[in-house]
Amino acid sequence: MTPNDNLSFEIEGMHCASCIARVEKVLTSIDGVREAHANLALETVQLKGNFSVEDVASELASAGYPTRTEDFELAVKGMTCASCVGRIQKSLMTVPGVLDASANLASERVVISALASAVAGPDLVAAVASVGYRAQLRAHSASDQMDHKPKEIAQLRDMTLLAAALACPVFILEMGGHLVPAFHHWVVSVIGLQTSWLIQFVLTTIVMLWPGRVFYNKGLPALLRHAPDMNSLVAIGTTAAWGFSVVATFFPDALPEGARAVYFESAAVIVVLILLGRWLEARAKGHTGAAIRKLIDLQAKTARVERGGEVNELAMDQIAVEDIIHLRPGEKIAADGLVTGGSSYVDESMITGEPLPVRKTKGASVVGGTINGTGALLIRTTKVGRDTMLSQIIRMVEDAQGAKLPIQDLVNQITAWFVPAVLAIAAMTVAGWLVFGPAPAITFALIAGVSVLIIACPCAMGLATPTSIMVGSGRAAEMGVLFRKGAALQSLSDVNVVAFDKTGTLTEGRPELTDLIVADGFLDDSVLRVAAAVEIHSEHPIAEAIVRAARRKNIELPKARSFSSITGHGVQANVEGQAVMVGADRLMAREGISLGSFAGAGDSLAAKGRSPLYVAIDGRLAGILAVEDSVKASTLTALAALRSRGLELAMITGDNVGAADAIARELGIDHVVAEVLPDGKVAALKRLRKNGAKIAFVGDGINDAPALAESDIGIAIGTGTDVAIESADVVLVSGDLRGVVNAFEVSLRTMSNIRQNLFWAFGYNTVLIPVAAGVLYPISGLMLSPMLAAGAMALSSVFVLSNALRLNWITPIFRENATTAVRIAATVQPAE
Repeated sequence: MTPNDNLSFEIEGMHCASCIARVEKVLTSIDGVREAHANLALETVQLKGNFSVEDVASELASAGYPTRTEDFELAVKGMTCASCVGRIQKSLMTVPGVLDASANLASERVVISALASAVAGPDLVAAVASVGYRAQLRAHSASDQMDHKPKEIAQLRDMTLLAAALACPVFILEMGGHLVPAFHHWVVSVIGLQTSWLIQFVLTTIVMLWPGRVFYNKGLPALLRHAPDMNSLVAIGTTAAWGFSVVATFFPDALPEGARAVYFESAAVIVVLILLGRWLEARAKGHTGAAIRKLIDLQAKTARVERGGEVNELAMDQIAVEDIIHLRPGEKIAADGLVTGGSSYVDESMITGEPLPVRKTKGASVVGGTINGTGALLIRTTKVGRDTMLSQIIRMVEDAQGAKLPIQDLVNQITAWFVPAVLAIAAMTVAGWLVFGPAPAITFALIAGVSVLIIACPCAMGLATPTSIMVGSGRAAEMGVLFRKGAALQSLSDVNVVAFDKTGTLTEGRPELTDLIVADGFLDDSVLRVAAAVEIHSEHPIAEAIVRAARRKNIELPKARSFSSITGHGVQANVEGQAVMVGADRLMAREGISLGSFAGAGDSLAAKGRSPLYVAIDGRLAGILAVEDSVKASTLTALAALRSRGLELAMITGDNVGAADAIARELGIDHVVAEVLPDGKVAALKRLRKNGAKIAFVGDGINDAPALAESDIGIAIGTGTDVAIESADVVLVSGDLRGVVNAFEVSLRTMSNIRQNLFWAFGYNTVLIPVAAGVLYPISGLMLSPMLAAGAMALSSVFVLSNALRLNWITPIFRENATTAVRIAATVQPAE
């Protein structure tokens, strides 16, 4: 029994919105499951909690939604006895998603069965290694979405064409006679009416039992479990039409004379049209996953790996950390690693967006998926499989595509009772026609009841939200915007205020030393020397600017001891027996060090947009340093675009007030909060939120992490620190702030698309169910044919999918070189 904390896997049998509610209800009833989310477009389930995967698979199968599985085979070295077998099997069963593991001592093979998309080969290899055995992936028979979807599409196409071929004669024989009286007389005189009905019976029965069997195999058991779905509606409707026709054909005396007619063509054509709708739907679903396929296509399939002095071509699943890969000119790099030999230029445009190849020599890092140029390289792998940068980005996009937006809750509440309500409406429709309808009342009742059942299938409702999320988040990834948390796709559209960190976000993040003013008794180079000796231990961009300035002067830096960082204030250390402090004026105030005449100098520098830092040695002010960080070239245009959308702009920074005000005036920022500690940024966000504003915060540094987490939407610059990215809801692939504008564009367009889909899906059912029930008959004498109802139902799903696919046409407000969302730190993990 395998406990799991967080698991995502594929299931079968979901066809409509009511299926989503049913699957989630079944899963949340399982002991240990805290949260369950089913996605109709992806045909996946996400679970949180501490549960048994075997229980999950069993309950889903009982409910009619079996899990998809995939098989792995490992070759294991070192198995010598039965206890080895037990140890290995036990270790594999601890991997989340594994259903069964069977080790064979004689063949030294282990066969593993797992939930599809829940387990990766390297995870299994690592589990075996954890108990002291070396394993190698030998085979992997996957049934993941990318593999089974083409097969599903092909099967639906074949079944649709077969059903159409069988239904065509039925339709011609019956409807041809209604449309062309001469044809009806010819059928009666040559074939005979009874023979015509018998032919229709045989062909329709074949259509229902062969191409259409899926509706009855799934729909009728669901009905018996008191959990009807759309298959149940189709099964009841077509069976009613077929059953009535069978009675008219073989037991005509059981019906009033005016009601002796057959509706085989309705049953047959309904099956054809719904199969056609599912075929088109499956094809459209295939297109919605285009972004993921593009990212997956960036991955190499094989690599030439050196082991034991021999070089062999191995599949990706068989590459391990510390392997040496031999890379030939023009080949795709298989994994993240370090160059150990050779020299070449590597095309990293899929990572950086920069078109010029980057020279790689010994010691340089490389990223899997990038393309080698004309040279040969030896690469020692540092990250493989799911740990590579590209794999983590793929998972991030998949998580966003499978996310459940708050707007989906409304859909789920409605669809939970929708199918039972449709059955009740159909029953009342039949009863109403039988009681109040004209003769032959049973015929009108049958047509109206079947039409209500068929037209009300809630496929479009279930597809309305997830398909838009899939396409929108995928297109965002191609534009350089990663939605780490799916709900951000909706929340971003509600934002009123966008707040920015300054250094590295609005500015280049590479400040340079501009001024050095020393106090009496101190020398310029001496002050710079000790300040740089302390700052070399800090990762802050300002610290790097001071160190660069010292090195440009070829100043040899002494060793600093007892270094410590005082958050939001500065740094301190002991240098050659002297206590040295470097930081903002608030650090000096805290330590009781008077600024004297340097206070005015600091204000003067800040008014010019420079950041003043003070250096104290042994408790005495030694000098003042000033650094200036230039504004990014893209910042002005990005902020102007955000203002044009009616958004207020704010800047929250730990920098000096004067420097912050100077930058704000230059950029036209509405609100400025300066000289704040990291927790002060959180307090500033709370003040901005007082009037009910929704706030997005954009930052890149470690000190931005609390603000990113506190804001309604945290947007991290992809070139920033790992901590900042981990705290964010949205990640931009580069440091270009125009990506923020693109993020808002995708969010607004996606939410608009979702609302369009929901309006169509709900409006369609609201309007057409009464029409199907026959409300127009007293006015115009019109009845909706069950065949037209089936066509309209299929069209509604295709419309929703086609509308969602329009999101692929979103164009960046500002075009960047990057075409895929792949510039983030390699340690980023998908958010839960």
